[in-house]
Amino acid sequence: MGSEGRVGELSIGQYLIRRLRDYGIDDVFGIPGDYVLSFYSMLEQSPINVVGSTREDCAGFAADAYARLNGMGALCITYCVGGLSVCNSVAGAFAEKSPVVVISGAPGLNERHNNPLLHHKVREFRTQMEVFEKLCIAGTELRDPLTAFSEIERVLDAADRYKRPVYIEIPRDMVHVVPPATQIYQRPEVSVDEDALGEAIREVKARLEAADKPVIVAGVEIHRFGLQDQVLKLAEQAEIPIAATMLGKSVVRETHPLYVGLYEGAMGRAEVTQFVEDSDCVLLLGAFMTDINLGIYTANLDLKKCIYATSEQLQISHHFYKSVPLDRFLDGVIAAQPASGVRKIPIEFQQPPEPFELKAAAPLQVSRMMQVINKRLHKDNIVIADIGDSLFASTELVVHERADFLSPAYYTSMGFATPATVGACVAKPDQRVITICGDGAFQMTGQELSTIVRRGFAPILIILDNHGYGTERYLHEGEWEYNEINPWNYHKLPDVYGGGKGYLVATEGEFAEALEQAWSDDSCAQIIQAKLQEGDASSTLLRLAERLADRV
Repeated sequence: MGSEGRVGELSIGQYLIRRLRDYGIDDVFGIPGDYVLSFYSMLEQSPINVVGSTREDCAGFAADAYARLNGMGALCITYCVGGLSVCNSVAGAFAEKSPVVVISGAPGLNERHNNPLLHHKVREFRTQMEVFEKLCIAGTELRDPLTAFSEIERVLDAADRYKRPVYIEIPRDMVHVVPPATQIYQRPEVSVDEDALGEAIREVKARLEAADKPVIVAGVEIHRFGLQDQVLKLAEQAEIPIAATMLGKSVVRETHPLYVGLYEGAMGRAEVTQFVEDSDCVLLLGAFMTDINLGIYTANLDLKKCIYATSEQLQISHHFYKSVPLDRFLDGVIAAQPASGVRKIPIEFQQPPEPFELKAAAPLQVSRMMQVINKRLHKDNIVIADIGDSLFASTELVVHERADFLSPAYYTSMGFATPATVGACVAKPDQRVITICGDGAFQMTGQELSTIVRRGFAPILIILDNHGYGTERYLHEGEWEYNEINPWNYHKLPDVYGGGKGYLVATEGEFAEALEQAWSDDSCAQIIQAKLQEGDASSTLLRLAERLADRV
């Protein structure tokens, strides 16, 4: 029997599959193991596409990227050796509000009598459950047939409402159990303090109408909760310029006439930093105030001039408003039609950049590489950047549509990009993925290139080859051996994995030619090994290092 049928005829495993599909999850990432094989077989017999990865943590990164693009993702692994391997990926999803459903098999309830030493077990049978309680917004162990369906509903609802990962553990002898009766889950109503909402809207309207130099700083939550249209409507209606945080890059299209750039404190472009910090009313919408977003706390924002609205809090200057949902707040401000002073955007923000002149024989520099890539980016591209200079240099790219730039810019876990490429290719098969990854990060999770080849995906993967951990070299002066890695012939990996095409480039001319060939060939994966000029770094990385070096 498949996953279709009336609720009273469905097993616990079948009901879980049905509800995943109801939430728009058509693909599940993971690696099977004996405690979850029964559920895996059920998945393969269902309409859900099962995407196998080379490692559990890679499956987690893939599911994270899929969730960012699709709205929710799912991951299925076995007990402890699988579940504990994926903790880092799930932690990153929690930190950056990516709703990933973690499904883990577990020893059957009938196997646990007298506390036996079963393989994969660590200390107690609940050890893994307790670990994921710290990493997820909600979790459950499907032990009771009478409550299993209700628990599935509760946990999936939490992922949808809070945009955080959740955990579902299913003992293997519960997968095929058909409950004799089920409890009905009642979704809790969102608490809204209408008086607080009204007062907050009136205060924001008054502040905007008194402002001569307002600005919106849009963050990642605007994407996670699907509020891009509301933010754009507010900005266009009141003619308020928009900046974005690094984690929120591409939350609105960067070619919009009101967009001024990324706000990163002293790490960012000086003209953008000055524009935001000179504002007399700053609307921080859905933004995480992390050390990276704040330019290692070099942001100089006057709290008295700030309106800070997220899914978890609303603060206007020193006034705190509780039970004011972000979507209702935005809708209310739009309906109030505040008439702020029209702030002119300086001419330097609106002028096109100076034409890029290729220096064919020049050694590769990462910032100039971004300008070569910029000439080709269009609305059907997804850009994925790993951390380090892959991320910092990529902030110079101009993405043409919203939500098509992915990076772990807050949690900053190395190794995100290559497995995230798998998730993006699955979620958006009609869009070309451009991945920028340092060689150190690639050596952590680059084996997911095997999954890319196996699935016939055709991303362009650019590996920045500086023989080690470039960011750390700038954070701590000295020629430290621990920053070096073994050199690989990355361009020859297609021979190892049995598919794809590789390029080795060391000059601007070679890179531009390789990129042109890769762009025109969407028949297979394209791997460009870009050997950087010795000691090269983007200006953003140099500013970051200057701020962090003393602490390191």
